[in-house]
Amino acid sequence: MTMSPVLFQILSDLHLETHPSYHFPIKQAAPYLALLGDIGHVADDGLFDFLETQLRRYWTVFFLLGNHEPIHTSWTAAKSRVRGFSERMERLRSQSTMGRFVFLDHTRYDVNDTITILGCTLFSRVSPEQAMAVGSRFVDFRQINNWMVQDHVDAHLSDLKWLNAQVSEISRTDPQRQIVIFTHYSPTCDPRAMDERHSNSPVTSGFATDLSAEECWMNRSVALWAFGHTHFSCDFVDDLGKNIIANQKGYRQTYEKDFDMTKIFLVGRDAKPGHLLLGDR
Repeated sequence: MTMSPVLFQILSDLHLETHPSYHFPIKQAAPYLALLGDIGHVADDGLFDFLETQLRRYWTVFFLLGNHEPIHTSWTAAKSRVRGFSERMERLRSQSTMGRFVFLDHTRYDVNDTITILGCTLFSRVSPEQAMAVGSRFVDFRQINNWMVQDHVDAHLSDLKWLNAQVSEISRTDPQRQIVIFTHYSPTCDPRAMDERHSNSPVTSGFATDLSAEECWMNRSVALWAFGHTHFSCDFVDDLGKNIIANQKGYRQTYEKDFDMTKIFLVGRDAKPGHLLLGDR
């Protein structure tokens, strides 16, 4: 099967709540933009102004919640506000050339007949040994309403169950389809995906979870997995042949090492069956 590649621009952890305003210039480099969490605070109207600006420039904008979006509100309220924005943008699309907004919250989106996006926050599996440290150090559990470490762990289990089921079903019913997974939290403890300065941190399980034994990770239908949260950018191919991507700006006005605002990633097959065309232009 031949397949034209699809181009994605993937960014996360812009933390626009730390900027003087949400007017952050993104140079368009691909038709599809994926914003993988910690873009800003849902409580700020400026976040939605920023998102609407991108929808006037991109064909499709994929958006998922990181752990900073619900600050000063709750997860339930944050999701409700994003869904309300999504509905408003969908109405505008019928009257203009507005791009499509896709809120990734246990969401499957078929880009075309051969490529599917799966997206969710994918909370981390906080270990019992690190639960106290994570609970005391992470702003989530102080500034998000009605949110405790156990809620976080329960949400991880829900996200993981959904991802495993989706990947299994898609690969069984449509084995030629390639799957792209977008999450906020990291699905791997591979050293190539982690800042070595934090390798022995007492809160590592608040950032990343080793999913190497899970269906969503092992299944070869998964062509690319992109994430954020760690403030560490990476781009490598794992032993199963999928690209592992993070392109994270971080808090500072100066970008984190290896962050590239205009870097693009391609998903598709060339004329050789099974050969993935993945990388940056």
